[in-house]
Amino acid sequence: MDDQNAHLHTLQDIKQLMHKSSRFVSLSGWSGIAAGSCALIGAWVAKVKMDTYFLNDRSIFSHYGNQSGIGGRFRLSEELFVVAIITFVAAFISAFLFTYIRSKKTNIPVWGYTAKKVMIAVSVPMLVGGLFVLRLVNFGLYGLIAPACLLFYGLALINASNHTFPEIRYLGYCQLAIGIINLWIMQYGLYFWAFGFGLLHIVYGIIMWNRYERNQ
Repeated sequence: MDDQNAHLHTLQDIKQLMHKSSRFVSLSGWSGIAAGSCALIGAWVAKVKMDTYFLNDRSIFSHYGNQSGIGGRFRLSEELFVVAIITFVAAFISAFLFTYIRSKKTNIPVWGYTAKKVMIAVSVPMLVGGLFVLRLVNFGLYGLIAPACLLFYGLALINASNHTFPEIRYLGYCQLAIGIINLWIMQYGLYFWAFGFGLLHIVYGIIMWNRYERNQ
């Protein structure tokens, strides 16, 4: 009986080692919570700036009819771009920090073979999406920016889910669903953006922490 239990433990250890070697399992639930919090703060700052220029969600994404004029629109676009960059950097740094802390706890290199595969899987859709969004800005199609970000980000998560936790795939599906809905309600793009990148990340982070980190 003892020999049988020993064999079972050995098989479990082998299974865990194979799982760790084939998937990036250092992602922390706190990374999602931190990134989502940064996104919500960024969306709030963007909304405040839009209100400062007397623009609502409908007028900022249209070509006509706003109260601030072309000059105000250009200045606002510059300020929103700065807000977006700061939000992205803050979310990336905070997410990486918690992932690094978890990698130390699990004794898994934060930049190993599987991490590189995840990065490549995420980078390809995100790079294409970034170029696509730049062209949308060039053509003044601001209403499509938020849904495009959500759609390409969702595709990136689904693409990366083969190399990490399966929950990433479901988060990607949710991002796709929100992005598709946003295509038909473009005047509320900022709210969809905040919901997808902010609230959903926080919910995902809580689920991941409760499932994989709480007992640890």
